[in-house]
Amino acid sequence: MARYIFITGGVVSSLGKGIASAALAALLKARGYKVRNKKLDPYLNVDPGTMSPYQHGECYVTDDGAETDLDLGHYERFTGVSSKKSDNITTGQIYWSVLTKERRGDYLGGTVQVIPHVTNEIKDFIAAGVDDEDFVLCELGGTVGDIEGLPYLESIRQFANEKGRENVMFMHLTLLPYIPTAGELKTKPTQQSVHNLLSYGIQPDMLLCRADRYMGEDERRKIALFCNVKPERVISAVDVDNIYKIPCVYHGQGMDQQVCEYFKLPINQEPNLCSWEGFEKKLDFAKNNGKVRVAIAGKYVVLPDAYKSLSEALFHAGVENGTKVEIDWVNTEEINTMEEAKKAFENADGILVPGGFGSRGTDGKMLAVQYARENNIPFFGICFGMQMAVLETMRNLVGVRDAVSSELSKEGTPVVSLITEWEKDGRIETRTKNSDMGGTMRLGGYPCHLEDGSKTKEIYGESDICERHRHRYEVNNKYENALKENGMIVVGKSPDGLLPEIVERPDHKWFIGVQFHPELRSRPFEPHPLFVSFVDAMKK
Repeated sequence: MARYIFITGGVVSSLGKGIASAALAALLKARGYKVRNKKLDPYLNVDPGTMSPYQHGECYVTDDGAETDLDLGHYERFTGVSSKKSDNITTGQIYWSVLTKERRGDYLGGTVQVIPHVTNEIKDFIAAGVDDEDFVLCELGGTVGDIEGLPYLESIRQFANEKGRENVMFMHLTLLPYIPTAGELKTKPTQQSVHNLLSYGIQPDMLLCRADRYMGEDERRKIALFCNVKPERVISAVDVDNIYKIPCVYHGQGMDQQVCEYFKLPINQEPNLCSWEGFEKKLDFAKNNGKVRVAIAGKYVVLPDAYKSLSEALFHAGVENGTKVEIDWVNTEEINTMEEAKKAFENADGILVPGGFGSRGTDGKMLAVQYARENNIPFFGICFGMQMAVLETMRNLVGVRDAVSSELSKEGTPVVSLITEWEKDGRIETRTKNSDMGGTMRLGGYPCHLEDGSKTKEIYGESDICERHRHRYEVNNKYENALKENGMIVVGKSPDGLLPEIVERPDHKWFIGVQFHPELRSRPFEPHPLFVSFVDAMKK
């Protein structure tokens, strides 16, 4: 029978509930338990797929095609367990399901209410997709007291009563601010947050207190006394210089041992943290062994969380290469001439053009591609970045000056066009330009065949791969020969040979564009081979 841990937050948002949930799951996995992380998002959107990255950060895509919260990326990177559609739920999905059932008459004429109908739907989600997991860790987005989060608090309270408190643990993350003028950490925000949580019928079993320093024993005992928690279950969630140190920091305070004691599980065997400790040593070596500078030429660069998996994948590759990767965030809306491109990229060891939607900043992205090509600088184009690389070649080398993507303009030669039909899991998916925006893209894992003799196949070390997609437009394969005649080779295609997936320039130091998002599969202990190769090329 699965044991459930619910992670809530109070005082302010962005305290790190996702990282805490991921780190605890990693520790439990290191003890030999099977884990699964879930995220409960209280907003009314059906999913973050239609939300601006400025609103919600990165939209993380799972293998089975779900557009989810970026915290699921943390879960995967820390645990190595691939997330599923059933691991992220929103209030929009909950109400969609409830109202669909009401329209079908499933409630037999009853009055549909938050309790029990909405709360039952939430509880069903919490238990959905759980097979033989030992632990299910559910993070509740937002903070205690948010009006949209109230049905979730009621649901997890009911869930604990139904499953038995011995099978459910409540973990609460709070702020422990340091006031310089007073020279001390203040415990009152934590006390107030716990009291607020208690008003909804939930007594936390463990507290994580986020601070810029470790709390003293006096603060720990005070918090334990006022919040009715054992002192050893009041944990310092301190700031660290790298998130991958957090599992070892929590273990050092006995967090995983306290969780096992709560559930009456054996604690005599220490978790196997060799991978985490080894990564930390490699990280310390990389920090002091030179650096490379990559320019990420995008349109959402004022919010780095919009490219969270991308920056993490570059970091993983840097550690693997024994070097520090520094990122210059370049706003392509501010690049309109080659002179401006030179100023932005002249100090870069490599240029990466990431995914994106819409016409804003595209001219700057194309200038970034041109600058990398003409100056033999390692270039990596991802999704929209690959499409920009193709359009740059078509315009500047093939001579089709009006080459465009039909996403950007209805005028010109549509080298990149809306994909209207493709195969997914043995069935045909169809879309039109009038389809809804949400959930209508080519989403999730798709296979790709690599050409013999290509650099990409050499990097992967295999002929057939599977990577995650999130896009509506594809490069038209009828331009393959024109591209080849001008130095750009299509080296990866869908198994039926119809969809170009990867392009590269053999005459270039390192120039690869991919239609998928390889950053979503990168892990600290298993960095993605394309990023490892890209960083290696920048080193050279």
